Amino acid sequence: MDTKELLKKVRKIEIKTRRLSDHIFGGEYHSTFKGRGMTFSEVRQYQFGDDVRSIDWNVTARYNEPFVKVFEEERELTMMLLVDVSGSEHFGTINSFKKEIITEISATLAFSALQNNDKAGLVLFSDEVELFIPPKKGKSHVLRIIRELLEFTPSSKKTDIGKALKFLSNVIKKRAIVFVLSDFVAEDYERTLKITGNKHDLTGIRVYDRREESIPNLGMVQMLDSETGRLQLVNTQSKKVRQSYETFYRERVDFFKDIFAKSGCGTLDCRVDESYVKKLLGYFKRRG
Repeated sequence: MDTKELLKKVRKIEIKTRRLSDHIFGGEYHSTFKGRGMTFSEVRQYQFGDDVRSIDWNVTARYNEPFVKVFEEERELTMMLLVDVSGSEHFGTINSFKKEIITEISATLAFSALQNNDKAGLVLFSDEVELFIPPKKGKSHVLRIIRELLEFTPSSKKTDIGKALKFLSNVIKKRAIVFVLSDFVAEDYERTLKITGNKHDLTGIRVYDRREESIPNLGMVQMLDSETGRLQLVNTQSKKVRQSYETFYRERVDFFKDIFAKSGCGTLDCRVDESYVKKLLGYFKRRG
């Protein structure tokens, strides 16, 4: 992708996702993800209905009239996006590849953080941590995140969610809002998820295509494993083959939902041909 084409794509995503974050998600994001606590802001004169427990007795004594302490929410937060860039994300049969929807959701969340003056960071992962962008504020930083989501070419096509979670725990010491975006057709990340979920406010966003849920009866078909690159002839006429695949897929989805729930983390399913806007809004409102 040349520079001109890349900038055009970045701008297109910025226009679409920033409008969503400004007009829809900004307020929901703010109310859903609270600050770390309340910090002292100022004192003002006592007004009828104020809590007497907030009276500042030192200032009251000095001016011989009641003053109260005013506190405000300590809002500044850090949001981290952990994005799966393995081979399986380059799959799509309806309107978009999974990778494209993941990019749009990530951009929307990043702009929501920007609107609320929070930091945003990015981890791209396969079975290795492919790229780490430390959290920062600012529009130019969010645009850099979008550029990497669009342009980055991973060195591996495999997936290891546990390794990405472990890396996050090592580099982000303070509690953060974390979104993991993947199809979650993976295993062996339960222990790391529990550790990370105890430390951070973590949500798994599963992006998938409906054609992944089952195999149609198409006879003998040559299929490519997008993560291993292995070609294999599959007899899709066999009911046993189709059922085995559906069982495998359903077990991975159930595993994802089960261990996230047990770890106290949120989950969200986004199918590529459905509106992720409604899904995100519904999730924020349920949590708010």
